[in-house]
Amino acid sequence: MQLGFLEFEVSDTEAWTAFLTGILAVDDVGGGRFRHDDHTWRIQITEGPADDLACLGWEFDDEASLDAAVARIRAAGHEVTEADASARDCAKRFTLTDPGGVPTELVSGMARSDAPFTSEVAKRGFVANELGLGHIVLTSPDKEASRVFYEDVVGFKLSDHIRTEIYGHKVDLSFFHSNARHHSLAFGGPQRKRLHHFMLEVKHFDDVGMAYDRAIRGGVRIMQTLGRHPNDRMFSFYALTPSRFHFEFGWGGREVDDETWEPTTYDCISEWGHHPPQIVFAKPKP
Repeated sequence: MQLGFLEFEVSDTEAWTAFLTGILAVDDVGGGRFRHDDHTWRIQITEGPADDLACLGWEFDDEASLDAAVARIRAAGHEVTEADASARDCAKRFTLTDPGGVPTELVSGMARSDAPFTSEVAKRGFVANELGLGHIVLTSPDKEASRVFYEDVVGFKLSDHIRTEIYGHKVDLSFFHSNARHHSLAFGGPQRKRLHHFMLEVKHFDDVGMAYDRAIRGGVRIMQTLGRHPNDRMFSFYALTPSRFHFEFGWGGREVDDETWEPTTYDCISEWGHHPPQIVFAKPKP
């Protein structure tokens, strides 16, 4: 299983198209869809007032594993509906709402492109394909309900926790994997929107720095400076999308081997960096 796709409802499709292609370096394939690996699309934008995550899709390796997950979810008392697979260019598709209220789809057989992904901006490409689009951090008004759903029912595995305080804010995050990527999913408490951020990972260290420069030159608001996390070892920065939720752009994420992996609880969110510029670079009071 992998993070298959993200759909965002956005009020300014032109700004989002410029952001996705110019800052994140993904390809515009038309129809509001974008790709960054061998899938025909990974991100979709639709016009609307929400400026939020409209839907996220989890792709299963095959129809049998998808059907088994749907059976477990239904047995746990959640409503799951089969839907038109052609709307997502996949072989089979189910829709549901997760415990945090996030519209969610479970699919198999997403279409692949005959043409390899190439980018003149991120020339060395992205870490995606069999590891999925990247990762997402979701809202979770009831963290235990979300844990039960994703871990006990859907089949994610716990990677680790981060429990700390940063700049006066308590942090209690849990991270889950569904393949070798350290985490495809994380959640803590409730958010203003359905997600806190989504992450794309590049194959080369320098492409993070170049994206950081593009963001600064493009007037994108940096929310957390360059830094490195202790759990997934990701070197990254955070900034705002045109819809005012965050994205993370990173390199160097570690992979999980379930034969040897032991979940850990960390007491810091970053080994270094990831500072909010509006706080650390604020002018001192006279």
